[in-house]
Amino acid sequence: MELPRILYIDDEVINLELLQLTFMNDFEVLIAESAEKGLNLLTLNPDINVLISDLKMPVMNGLDFIKVVKENHPEKVCMLLTGFMESDVMLEGFNKELIFRYLMKPWNKDELKETILEALRR
Repeated sequence: MELPRILYIDDEVINLELLQLTFMNDFEVLIAESAEKGLNLLTLNPDINVLISDLKMPVMNGLDFIKVVKENHPEKVCMLLTGFMESDVMLEGFNKELIFRYLMKPWNKDELKETILEALRR
């Protein structure tokens, strides 16, 4: 059986590897350590339906990355996973219908898995 394919973008490699290892039996987790690499992976893998992005990254932050994704792929379901509670980013993300969920690090495995499954059903 083919696993649902998701994309996780984070500038910290340890976070990428942890999420990938945690969910290796549930999802095929493609990882990228920058927004630019994430956009390239999305181009090469159009079957990715759910994207999870860190918020605080150099060059392009997570919300700006999601804006670019949504301009080209409005059907993609995008989530922010961050260690920082930034209400202005949350409000903009939800008001402009850019993000499906805003999740805090450190994440809870069961909560994150259920949120990804919910996003895949959309």
